Amino acid sequence: MPKASEVKKNAVIEHNGKVYFVKEISKLTPSGRAGASLYRMRLYDVATGAKADESFKAEEMITLADFSRRQVSFSYVDGDEYVFMDNEDYTPFNFSKVSIAEELLYITEETQGLQVLTVNEMPVAIELPSTVELEIVETDPSIKGASATSRTKPATLTTGLVVQVPEYISNGEKIKINTAEGKFMSRADGK
Repeated sequence: MPKASEVKKNAVIEHNGKVYFVKEISKLTPSGRAGASLYRMRLYDVATGAKADESFKAEEMITLADFSRRQVSFSYVDGDEYVFMDNEDYTPFNFSKVSIAEELLYITEETQGLQVLTVNEMPVAIELPSTVELEIVETDPSIKGASATSRTKPATLTTGLVVQVPEYISNGEKIKINTAEGKFMSRADGK
């Protein structure tokens, strides 16, 4: 059993007799000297999808739920449902657009390394790879002679995600994005 301070985003935990998926975690540090850090977690009930916000003391023990990860690929869109297929047995996993809106900013048909978290064979979340490659569809023209350490400019990617990129990057280039932070890392391999 991990402490609250060790629980990561996308974990599945048991709390008050229910199974929750951890969507967001923020650390709150009180200003008083004796105050212990609190971890505020945005949780989603696996069974009902209901949202709950809970705070835990850093040392509080959390029970991880029994869940599994399955390698999947994005397959197709059916209305407001996004369908992902298991890479081994082709089991389809459906997610509503609303439930995976943040993740969709990083997913294209070519995205590799996607995983579905399942609890009791029910899909509860999509887990992104640590990096994805996306193409820039709109950004200001590149500036000749701009160095790698110079200023940045906003760039809109094929999925609608907007990230800051160095001035030397131009439209049509594929770039690597860190999915945890939503930040530019480098040009994609081959450039």
